[in-house]
Amino acid sequence: MSIPVLIVEALIFAALFTTAVFSGAKKKETAAGIHNYPPDIQEEYFKTHPRQDVSYKSKKVIFTKSFGVLLFTVILTACAYLAGAKTFWQGFAVAFGLMVWIGAYDTFFLDWVLFANMKCFRLPGTERMDRAYHQKWFHLKGMLFPGIVFALIPAALVGWIITLIV
Repeated sequence: MSIPVLIVEALIFAALFTTAVFSGAKKKETAAGIHNYPPDIQEEYFKTHPRQDVSYKSKKVIFTKSFGVLLFTVILTACAYLAGAKTFWQGFAVAFGLMVWIGAYDTFFLDWVLFANMKCFRLPGTERMDRAYHQKWFHLKGMLFPGIVFALIPAALVGWIITLIV
């Protein structure tokens, strides 16, 4: 497998992910990703907006996460193939590694730096909740669980698809 290809893929994956995050931030009036916000921000938001089910059992969250699995599987399959993966474990390793990379990038840069400090991520009615937007532990916990567990799903699918196409 090609390490330079993997590095370029990781950078492109981060750019695509960042674009998706900022696209979602533009839709903050609908709070499309509110299930990703800390609970105290959700509670404050729902004081002035219609309450939504933000549990992992809600249809909206299940749909969003399922769509994410499918989208990541497609992207990561292409990455594994282009990097030269030829076996299940190589495909799995590429996909899981890129998922861990994007989880770390999301947590340590997007969540801890941008989400915490940029006003475009503030939901209406929560603009002054600076402390709530700076909850590093909330984001780190989310990356570790369910994030790492979530990463296993597309990684396994990519490994399986690689065995079918190579």
